[in-house]
Amino acid sequence: MKKAIRRLGALAAAGVIAVSAPVAVHAEEGYTYNYDWWGDVQYSPDAYRVAGVFTAKELGLDKELSSPEGLFVSGSRVYLCDTGNNRILELERKDQDSLELVRIIDSFRGGTGSNTFSGPTDVAVTEDGYLYVCDRNNGRILKLDMDLNYVLEFTQPVDATIDQNQGFLPRKISTDSAGRVYCIATNINKGLIKYEADGEFSGFVGASKVVYDWTDYIWKKFSTKEQREALESFVPTEYDNVYTDSEGFLYVCTTNVAEADLDEGTAEPIRRLNMMGNDILVRNGEWYIIGDLYWGEGGGYEGPSLITDVTALDNDSYAGLDKVRGRLFVYDSQGRILFAFGGNGNMDGYFKQPAALDHMGRDLLVLDSQDRSITIFTPTEFGSLVYQAIDQFQSGDYQKSGETWREVLTLNGNYDLAYIGIGRSLLRQKEYGQAMEYFRLKWDYDNYSKAFKQYRKEWVEDHIILVILVVLGVLCVPLGIGKLKAIKREIDTADIFVKP
Repeated sequence: MKKAIRRLGALAAAGVIAVSAPVAVHAEEGYTYNYDWWGDVQYSPDAYRVAGVFTAKELGLDKELSSPEGLFVSGSRVYLCDTGNNRILELERKDQDSLELVRIIDSFRGGTGSNTFSGPTDVAVTEDGYLYVCDRNNGRILKLDMDLNYVLEFTQPVDATIDQNQGFLPRKISTDSAGRVYCIATNINKGLIKYEADGEFSGFVGASKVVYDWTDYIWKKFSTKEQREALESFVPTEYDNVYTDSEGFLYVCTTNVAEADLDEGTAEPIRRLNMMGNDILVRNGEWYIIGDLYWGEGGGYEGPSLITDVTALDNDSYAGLDKVRGRLFVYDSQGRILFAFGGNGNMDGYFKQPAALDHMGRDLLVLDSQDRSITIFTPTEFGSLVYQAIDQFQSGDYQKSGETWREVLTLNGNYDLAYIGIGRSLLRQKEYGQAMEYFRLKWDYDNYSKAFKQYRKEWVEDHIILVILVVLGVLCVPLGIGKLKAIKREIDTADIFVKP
């Protein structure tokens, strides 16, 4: 609620400025930005730089990429689904600014069906050395070993709620440490399809709650069959992508969101699911986790960010990819936006149609389907310091974390999270008074209250004798005064009856 009120306040303030100012003055647009407590855009030093952009030419291919869709990183290897060419490219990053072709995977050995791919849309590689391919047009998910021998395939789930005649079109996949497979299929919107390691279908995970309007529901009750079929169905949201983080939780994202729901904070374009399918994503940031807060026209598109892919770093930070404006939004584990960057265009660091996102350490890799390229971003000094401060805090080195956040402030004095980070490090070091000052500077009410509570407790413990004396004084002085007044009254009364 407070986020919605604050956002309305920021919009109202912007409207007042626009109306009252005879000439509009716009800040020069930057590449990297963030939002402050008021919701204003604050441009900052770049958090990432482009380490390289790789097309078929840079990769040494004799054929151009065709509608590439899937991307997966495993160690120093990058696996790319060259969907239109029915193949998978295995690449290796030997140094920071290079990407080299290792092999072209366009067929495999064994199995009972076709030993080639047809429209592969996604790929995943497990730590024990198995390759999973989302072979969409063949209606299967393949499990191969690293020598490209057939091991197993996952086919259309047998379930009473699924029409077995509609065809199986797997689109995105992810695996966990136990060998389970989670799949998003184009024509199935009941959540993630879950397969056990032996290929057995075991149910759906993380289906969205069905949301509908009562007026539409009543209207449907009185409509003809033809009218009901023309109306929008009350069905769960279909996910766009899935990613398994280092702890085994599933990050999912969806572009099937309404502007009104995003504005009110009821939409959840990014979620983190546990094994029960419940969303456990922490949302303690000042703003909703929806990408851009304001939806002016950008790149010919006017509307909210549409997060089409998500990846999670080892420090629980995560990044979402906006497919309509070509931007990346990086959040910390508490849901606070660290930085946003990117855009639509032809220059390095900009995109035409971003389709997939993954990470290698702190580096981010983005696949552009229309430009048919992979862009590798690596953190700048500013970005590295932000991550370093987060890592130090998570490892319990609060003093060094505070020092690193101070270095961040020397590069960007308007970076709200640096003030909050210093305050949190002071709070953990029991420097409550100083922590309160940093929280107060950036309007962090929640952490300020925590620091004030401890500060008050510490002050009482340090001044307990004075507190007791004051309490005793407050209680005893009135009693003493009352007693003296009573004695005086008795004396005065006794004098009246004394004989002369």
